[in-house]
Amino acid sequence: MSTSFAIIGGDLRVIKLAQMLAKDGNKIYAYGLEKAEELKNYNNIIFAEKLSKAIKEDVEVVIGPIPFSSNGTTINAPFSEKEISIRELMHHLNAKILIAGSITPDVYDMANDEYIEIIDIMKREELAVLNTISTAEGAIEIAIANTNKIIHGSNVLILGFGRIGKVLARKMAGLSAKVTCAARKDEDLAWIRAYGHKETNINVLGENLAEYDLIINTVPHLILTKERMKYVKDDCLLIDLASNPGGIDKKSAKDKNLKLIWALALPRKSSTCYNSGIYKGYSL
Repeated sequence: MSTSFAIIGGDLRVIKLAQMLAKDGNKIYAYGLEKAEELKNYNNIIFAEKLSKAIKEDVEVVIGPIPFSSNGTTINAPFSEKEISIRELMHHLNAKILIAGSITPDVYDMANDEYIEIIDIMKREELAVLNTISTAEGAIEIAIANTNKIIHGSNVLILGFGRIGKVLARKMAGLSAKVTCAARKDEDLAWIRAYGHKETNINVLGENLAEYDLIINTVPHLILTKERMKYVKDDCLLIDLASNPGGIDKKSAKDKNLKLIWALALPRKSSTCYNSGIYKGYSL
């Protein structure tokens, strides 16, 4: 039995899902995906010109991006030139089901006003863990591609010891890097030691930053401030995996002519690169 879905925005993961649903005989109304050429060969994928035309009456389930938004105002739609307002989308979703990822509390508040059921798939632990693995591997690929040094024997600092920090530290150690992990909580520092890594408290970061060849941030708060950035050595590669605003002061990196890669949403294999102050797109 076929079902009608609306797919609004999203990256390569959503495009692959659209293909799978279409191959199963379902009807797909797509909006914010006009650059996804691989979807245009399916007769049962209909590209809507307006948001209201995508969310038809016969559509019960609307699929959005992962993460849902990077700025809190519009949804992520890298395969579109359009800006899709979260508020406008929620207005059209009245009494429907929204499936997306990393949805913020204010979106839930809007959903309550519009009688929308939300399913945040990133709250499913098994998916969050698998997402973490691809993020860690993407970060390693970026590190290898953007430094003249080999990972083996390099001094690597990982800021944060959550899901991504844990997986990334283990994979870096597997490449024989000298891994130090920074955290604030005593329990996290204890786990860092238990995993066999060196530990340091984020609160005492300063002159010790000069030791590292590679610094990777996973914390979605400013950690490497202007004051701390002056200790980072000139040939250190900086990779920021955290969502907006990130954890590394970008202006300071530019002023010091440091190589900083802000690698957002690595599972969709895209990121943003700041190289010597020059902004450019970076694709894995």
